[in-house]
Amino acid sequence: MLHSRWYMAVSIRLRREGTKNRPYFRVVVADKRSPRDGKFIEAIGNYDPRKEGENFEIDLARAEYWVKNGAKPSETVGSFIKKARKRSAAADDAADTASEKTASPVTEAITA
Repeated sequence: MLHSRWYMAVSIRLRREGTKNRPYFRVVVADKRSPRDGKFIEAIGNYDPRKEGENFEIDLARAEYWVKNGAKPSETVGSFIKKARKRSAAADDAADTASEKTASPVTEAITA
């Protein structure tokens, strides 16, 4: 049985880095009680708000692992995870379509 004093509330949130007027953020897994730019458990991505288009990267496997184990993502990080899932699903669909196109002549040659 876990004792309440050993329980650690974990969140997935942004940690500000960069210089004055040039913000850059890391997506980190941290104890909820630690300060925004304080110590963290694991860095799983980054976010550059000054970049246009695809301005974030996140290790989706690690994010899903932490969420499955009870970590609560912030609102912004939650939207990053949602977008990364969509991007991953679209990439998988494109890969399946490409593999079908390249596999069909080979399959035809084998069956002929």
